[in-house]
Amino acid sequence: MSTEEWEAEWERVLWKKKPYPDNYVPRSFLASLSKNPNFKPYTYWHLVILSCPISQHLAGIFLFLAVFMRLQQRLLDPRALVWISAAVFLAGYMTWEILDCSSPDNVARYTNRAKTLKASILVFLALMSLSPVLKTLTAATSSDSIWALSACLFILNALLADYTALRPQSHRRERLTSVLSMNAAISSSVVLASRLSDDISVFGLILFSVQTFALFPMLRRRIQDTASLLQIALTGLLSGLSIALTYPLSTTAAYLYSVCFTFVTFIAPAMLVWAQRYKNEIRGTWDPAVPKVYRRLSLSR
Repeated sequence: MSTEEWEAEWERVLWKKKPYPDNYVPRSFLASLSKNPNFKPYTYWHLVILSCPISQHLAGIFLFLAVFMRLQQRLLDPRALVWISAAVFLAGYMTWEILDCSSPDNVARYTNRAKTLKASILVFLALMSLSPVLKTLTAATSSDSIWALSACLFILNALLADYTALRPQSHRRERLTSVLSMNAAISSSVVLASRLSDDISVFGLILFSVQTFALFPMLRRRIQDTASLLQIALTGLLSGLSIALTYPLSTTAAYLYSVCFTFVTFIAPAMLVWAQRYKNEIRGTWDPAVPKVYRRLSLSR
């Protein structure tokens, strides 16, 4: 049998008796070959905006460390930190309400406000009552062990944090990694707060850590989905504030954050844009079929 007859009779099956060998491939086999069928090239400035949440999170860590050092060296009044934390909380809550004003469900909004007020009061009272206990939590532990443990926990917090956007009226559960990230940051804050001298300093630092590592990530993810200009302005504000507070205490830490900020925000997106030219995904008739299943998700209350 000629090659033309083989190609006319060729089928992609092995269970039929054929006159040609099993490893025979016709010349038309590669006619449907496609390269990068679903590839969407990234643009540089789009990646820079997407990297802003990482820069904000790193700025929050360095900002917290700067506040801790100032409290430990008595360069910052803890009462002023409590008032600043309260003002920042009110500003963040007003920003959340402004971003959420387009929600048509007013009943749910009023319910969330009541829950937020109740939770805020409970957290405030709990921190006040636990501050004397937290101050003596690591009294028998050396300072070197505290610094090492705190550094490891903050690195874990940055690696496991959730940097995705939070869409309005989203009922998605928190990821396990984001919960572990928050727990690592709060644990690191607790062991650092135990090195402070008085109860009001411990209370102020823990209150600031709850806002920085528990409440601010939710607002940051909410801003990601709505306001790009606000996200850029917030990134610049936090980065500048962290450098301004860190530089008088440690030039090494300030330079370290500057290098991290420059790499994450500007160099890493450029590397990704450069590397995407080497992406080469080949699709053809030899690929297994991928079923497309459309399911309607229903949320039951």
